[in-house]
Amino acid sequence: MPSMINVQNTHIESHQIRELHEAMIGIVTLMNRPQRDEQMVREAGIALDRALFPLLVGIERRGPIGIVELADGTGRDYSTVSRQVTKLESLELVERRQSATDKRVNEVVVTLKGRAMTDKIDAARENIARSIFKNWEQHDINELIRLMRRFADAVNEEPEAAGNAGITR
Repeated sequence: MPSMINVQNTHIESHQIRELHEAMIGIVTLMNRPQRDEQMVREAGIALDRALFPLLVGIERRGPIGIVELADGTGRDYSTVSRQVTKLESLELVERRQSATDKRVNEVVVTLKGRAMTDKIDAARENIARSIFKNWEQHDINELIRLMRRFADAVNEEPEAAGNAGITR
């Protein structure tokens, strides 16, 4: 007769998973607020539609990147992202090109003009971060970065398990 023993992972307790999830929801909620993007654009001193802002940053960080992957990463519809990338192209901030590995795939890359804009965004992000972390000890900042990277890597290694564990939404 098979054993009915309920084996639990004692590494992390249920209340800790809930606290982690609540903290992540708080961060994601903050990052998804239109006001946050508007603040970053103002702080950077650039003229860019708020809807285009996360796409430009995503292309710069992850590019060259396909439209499907970009849409997936931003939680937007493919056709919407394609139209918005066309707008970024008309502003000469990005360009589409054929993938070096798969000629059937068009990728988007940031242009020099786009890079100059993301550099301004990075400077604004740094100013905001310095304000947030002004009372933190250097050790705590280093530990946060180390643990966030470790967590992100673990979630990316096991995306199905992360979703099933309630780590994502």
